[in-house]
Amino acid sequence: MKPRVLISCGEASGDLYASELMKELRKLQPDVECFGLGGEALSNAGAELIVHMREVSVIGLVEVLSQLPALRRARNRLLAAARDKCPDVAVLIDFSGFNLRLARELKAVGVPIVFYVSPQVWAWRSGRIRTIRETGEEILVLLPFEERLYQKAGVAVRKVGHPLVDLARAKRDRTSFFQQMGLDLCRPLLTVLPGSRQREVEVHGPILAEALEKLWRNWPDLQVLVSRASTIEASFLGACLGNVQDRVRFVEGELYDALTHSSAAIVASGTATLEAAICETPMVVVYKVGWLTYLLGRPFVRVPHYALVNLIAGRQLVTELIQADMSPEQIASETHRLLEGGAFTDAMRTGLQEVRARLGAGGASARVAKAVMEHVSHCVAES
Repeated sequence: MKPRVLISCGEASGDLYASELMKELRKLQPDVECFGLGGEALSNAGAELIVHMREVSVIGLVEVLSQLPALRRARNRLLAAARDKCPDVAVLIDFSGFNLRLARELKAVGVPIVFYVSPQVWAWRSGRIRTIRETGEEILVLLPFEERLYQKAGVAVRKVGHPLVDLARAKRDRTSFFQQMGLDLCRPLLTVLPGSRQREVEVHGPILAEALEKLWRNWPDLQVLVSRASTIEASFLGACLGNVQDRVRFVEGELYDALTHSSAAIVASGTATLEAAICETPMVVVYKVGWLTYLLGRPFVRVPHYALVNLIAGRQLVTELIQADMSPEQIASETHRLLEGGAFTDAMRTGLQEVRARLGAGGASARVAKAVMEHVSHCVAES
């Protein structure tokens, strides 16, 4: 009987990790069947999507309230599929608000659970560790300090490294990429990553558009690429950028080429900061949510920095413009500083090389696949 794996991921980064995991699982077990919650990447890798992640994409403590019925329906569909298909193991990838509730329900129907990618329990809501300990067989983490945190809490944990180390690599040299995109090799290039969730793009887009207008006043020859996540419709992204959309080019599959060959980047806080760090691209990190969400959540944040790249560096390596600081004026000013180059930009590049080294060696997805198949084998042996 072929092995079956339920996978649940609700964000663009998780979808990418899930697709790579499935590719590695099929190298170990060609007839493995994967199904669950994910996006285009996981579907293209061969999984059956019971729920598409665009149905559950939501951010913010307040904004999530209106989506509770949709989230409940999505969990019910996944549970129904689990009862019907009887997976050997469920792999729940980040997306903790949804997946931790799903974990309790899956455990109640006898599905073993492996967590892959730690929620940010080291930043806020540390009580989620207890749910992970009570429901999961093991958690597979990406960062060294996460391994120590879970060991201390008595959770079965394995550090697998970061899958982006293998993935965040340019496929073309600068000349080939610029020619492909219709760019001028003699003009500077800026890449903008506004976010992978609709609400992020809706909030960030107009602010970033105004910042670009200000930048062009000092850098009229500046070329701009805007990254479009697979979760965002092109028409929606264009609408959020307004008139600026006619002066930029959009990229999706060429993101790592764009970052590698850019002079600087403006990046929405999240996994994208690590992608830029691995590509050694000097960046300004930005993020903004609704004011009520920010006011409710801010007292519970227990870390000195928001950006993952700064947390790994252990210092403010890149500038963070969060909430009120995310203004067009400040974004333009900090980006201008990076585009000028010099000692500040050089020091940041050196720091980003250190961050990349701390992420470890490649092969993370293969290690995750091996760990998952160990749990599958254990489940089969017990049945």
